[in-house]
Amino acid sequence: MRPFTQVDVFTNVLTFGNPVAVVHDADDLTTQDMADFARWTNLSETTFLIAPTDEQADYQLRIFTTNTELPFAGHPTLGSAHAWLEAGGIAKNPEGLTQQCAAGLVRIRRDGTRLAFAAPPLIRSGDVDAEDLTEIMAFLGIDPDVVVDAQWADNGPGWVALLLNDAETVLALRPKAVDSGRFSAVGVVGPYPPHSEVDFEVRAFTSLVTQAEDPVTGSLNAALGQWLIATQRAPSSYVAAQGTVIGRRGRVYVTQIGSDVWIGGDAVTGVTGMVHK
Repeated sequence: MRPFTQVDVFTNVLTFGNPVAVVHDADDLTTQDMADFARWTNLSETTFLIAPTDEQADYQLRIFTTNTELPFAGHPTLGSAHAWLEAGGIAKNPEGLTQQCAAGLVRIRRDGTRLAFAAPPLIRSGDVDAEDLTEIMAFLGIDPDVVVDAQWADNGPGWVALLLNDAETVLALRPKAVDSGRFSAVGVVGPYPPHSEVDFEVRAFTSLVTQAEDPVTGSLNAALGQWLIATQRAPSSYVAAQGTVIGRRGRVYVTQIGSDVWIGGDAVTGVTGMVHK
């Protein structure tokens, strides 16, 4: 048996964020064991905490969806760090944690009561060509006049991102297909009017997880933060809402410090127990 934690991420109220299942002390599990258990939990991601092989890291994390392993994902990173600390983990550096995963080393810092991770570098960026954009707009059911810009924003899951003219348009999206076709992950963002409670509304449509729409997505918000701040479409610190349409109240806190963009959020433990495997 080994400890198990289920954490709700990007919320301070249980059931309103994005859950991740975390299996502790998973060093003796095989890749197939992990894949089978992740498929069984039927959550968007299940993670497995194992001993690091890099001396700089505090722990190593493997991240699985119901059908594949991911090199990096945002809400599993914060949720797993929360679970590791809650289980008594002590960081080598009192100022923050270092997570080892397939994408490399990810820095995590304490941001008051929240945790925040440093956005990893993009593995693909740049403009979306006209043919691809036409296909994505058809999937989303929108016309070109509501699209302000489109960029590749891939930090692992394959994100392509569209900036729409406002949050209202983002909330009104009703994709015409059950998946995003050739594109594994489509992110959409739009600004709220000045002096609103939050600054942006974000939605994420991906075939990588069980749901057609992901409730709250750390990796997408990391890529969006890098893009929007660099192009001065967002201030150096802002708050994004996500999950509104599907009944969640996700809040993502994005802050640039020096050359780093940090993605922060609250986390709440929902389930603790033991895995009999």
